[in-house]
Amino acid sequence: MRNISDVIEQYLKRILQESPDGSVEIQRSELAETFQCVPSQINYVINTRFTVEKGYIVESKRGGGGYIRIRKVQIVSRSKLQELLTQELIGESITQGVGFAIIDRLHEEGIVNSRESDLMKVATSREVLIVEPQIRDRLRASILKNMIASVLLR
Repeated sequence: MRNISDVIEQYLKRILQESPDGSVEIQRSELAETFQCVPSQINYVINTRFTVEKGYIVESKRGGGGYIRIRKVQIVSRSKLQELLTQELIGESITQGVGFAIIDRLHEEGIVNSRESDLMKVATSREVLIVEPQIRDRLRASILKNMIASVLLR
């Protein structure tokens, strides 16, 4: 049985897919009521599963008429994607979790297939990069940037 976070995530992704403009506005309290959970559970799902690395932009307005707007970032071109990923999201250092989220996004967008995604994850995993954490995160960033450049240039 799936947990409530998975169910909420799938629900939000489904309504995002059905949205003509790739965005959805929700009210935290209404969504919590729909799924019979606390509003902090909605926050958790949005903060962990709808991140920039995973291809989403989240905006929120607090207060009585407040809302949360989730937008799926559209890939305009491979060169823009490479620039965004390598310069803004990866930078000089990247954790395994953020790296894996980027790899998952590349797979979801059809830029890499399942096998390539798995290989990218293995090559950048902490089990393979057996060095000090600071060096490991820098090494992971370098490997990931080069892999991304390679797959986006084909």
